[in-house]
Amino acid sequence: MNRDGLFTAYRIQSVRIENQTTRTLVFDAPMADIQPGQYVMAWLPGIGEKPFSISGDAPLALTIADVGPTSHALTQLEVGDRVWVRGPLGRGFTLDSESCLLVGGGYGAAPLGLLAQRARAQGYEVKVALGARTDSDLLMCGSFTVMGCQVFYATEDGSTGIKGLVTDALAGICSDWQPGGIYACGPMGMLMAVAAFARERDLPAQLSFEALIRCGIGLCGSCELAESVCVELGISLGFLVCHDGPVVKL
Repeated sequence: MNRDGLFTAYRIQSVRIENQTTRTLVFDAPMADIQPGQYVMAWLPGIGEKPFSISGDAPLALTIADVGPTSHALTQLEVGDRVWVRGPLGRGFTLDSESCLLVGGGYGAAPLGLLAQRARAQGYEVKVALGARTDSDLLMCGSFTVMGCQVFYATEDGSTGIKGLVTDALAGICSDWQPGGIYACGPMGMLMAVAAFARERDLPAQLSFEALIRCGIGLCGSCELAESVCVELGISLGFLVCHDGPVVKL
């Protein structure tokens, strides 16, 4: 991380279209010492800043969905434009197993790309379950395949893969295969279902939570997990996603 806490300016080197609302911005320089699952704060002058998961580190890449003013402005940028970035921030995933099941719901696929890349570079077996509302909402499908991951799909309308939620695919994937660990990122309901599945199978799990992150350094408290969630997961009350997470290790 930039030790003085200041932003570093990056220029966009290329833009990759992921789906109708999501773009991956690939920058002109790497970011060192990144753990998969960490995030950065990206800032545009006069518009604002917002946290984004890191989808690539050499060079730095951010996968951004057009869901608000700042993310909309970022997805409209072109090659050569500048973005100011602060990070890496938070606690990411740790690769504790040579056989990994990655579970991504919607935009949650983004940080799993870098995790899969690191795992495959070490020769680990990686299977990936991706879920979305419809096939046009799926993210980074080709990227995981190119890395040599076996990819499974679930869509709510049945347009690709099984019909249902991504968590509905887990039992089938694990019917004749036991992963050494589950790594997941996505909406709260999905993560809690993954946690329950992992407990039933006595599998270690790491869950990356999404939250309203404003400061990125644990001061404002806007990203605190609800007490009921902390109790269910067996983690300390007052867990701050920006500082103590975003990854919870069970």
